[in-house]
Amino acid sequence: MGRPRTVVAALAVAALLGSAACGSRLPESDFERRAPSGGVPSGGGPPLRVGVITSATSPVGGSAFTGPRDGAKAYFARLNERGGIAGREVEVHTCDDGGSGVGNNACVHKLLDEQKVVALVATTVLDYAGAPRVSEAGVPDIGGQPIGSAYDTYPHLYGIYGSLAPRAGKPGWDGELYGGTEVYRYFKREQGARTAAVVSYNQAASAAYARLVKRGLEAEGYKVVTEQVDFALPNFRAVAADLKDQGADLVFDAMDTHGNARLCAAMDDVGAKVTAKVTNVQNWTATVADDYKDAPRCRNALWATGSSRNYEDTGHPAVRAFRDGMKKAGKGAGSLSQWQLEGWAAALWFTAAARSCAASGDDVTRACVDRFMSRGKPYDAEGLLLPVTYERRTEPPGTRRTCVSVARWKDDEGWVTQGDMNANCFRVPQLSYQP
Repeated sequence: MGRPRTVVAALAVAALLGSAACGSRLPESDFERRAPSGGVPSGGGPPLRVGVITSATSPVGGSAFTGPRDGAKAYFARLNERGGIAGREVEVHTCDDGGSGVGNNACVHKLLDEQKVVALVATTVLDYAGAPRVSEAGVPDIGGQPIGSAYDTYPHLYGIYGSLAPRAGKPGWDGELYGGTEVYRYFKREQGARTAAVVSYNQAASAAYARLVKRGLEAEGYKVVTEQVDFALPNFRAVAADLKDQGADLVFDAMDTHGNARLCAAMDDVGAKVTAKVTNVQNWTATVADDYKDAPRCRNALWATGSSRNYEDTGHPAVRAFRDGMKKAGKGAGSLSQWQLEGWAAALWFTAAARSCAASGDDVTRACVDRFMSRGKPYDAEGLLLPVTYERRTEPPGTRRTCVSVARWKDDEGWVTQGDMNANCFRVPQLSYQP
């Protein structure tokens, strides 16, 4: 369901992939202080330290969560080349929490207590066990990926998609989060879709997320076909054949990229054609051609939805700046992703907050940065994000006007934007779910 779809999908896939893992590892921190390459003038003051916590190594895989970190680091490198913030270099300290709660708490301790960072930026972790400690310390956590409910639970935490929840120590409203049906409304209105299939594994987290998607589709009047495959021995061909027989217009899933690729290959094999095989922002990457190499027809029916501007939108100046910065960081066009762009946007957000402190004559402190973040005004990262709002509503919204960014994969063009994300907007019901 729109933004929560991204959150819950990532968490469901992380849970099913991590279900066989055991134990934990202490984090490997690659704290780094890069000397400014002639960009930051001397005498501007001591460096501003920021921290980036990432589950760079985890049961989910080595590169699953690193996109936002890479985008943020590329932005800060570009910023330092251009003079930093009021002549002060931004010193980036990264920490790999290993995908465990123990590792996450260790990273929080290192960054907050030892490195004394002024803020965390672009947090992307499997288990944000240290979130209460970050909140209690009053350290603003800016532009993190909400894999879990921390950004709808604690003050001083500002995820990349915003929140209307009270954030007083309990998720959402009395343990219930809410999400809209804008994604399903979009495909019904713009593509004329009427029948949707939801494919999941026979695993608790995957099945629970599939039920959530089914509720949203039914709220929008779809006929919903549910399909489940065995996690250990999946029969994707049987699922694909049934999708063809049922005449599904759309296919949603609660599976990992590998499972999606196998499903797509099976759909090609049996001749199942759909209007859209819909995925989320985590899979909005340039590696689609390789990931789905065995499914050319299904691959060209892939659509992605999210809340940020398509990284292929080179006509937009902020996207061009992002791509230039990533190129300097050694990330060519064939390795870009939407999560990298969102990490870049998170770094932009911190920079706007820090500059507001400097412009008012204040020192760039945790408290000053947090005042900017909590001011209640929407933020769009120079047009890279749908306006992000942080409020504290006592009651959850019944309906809400929400917008969605949509792109479609085409082999000869990559991800092609479908309409203006600031115009793909609908007033839709907000449905409750438990994190």
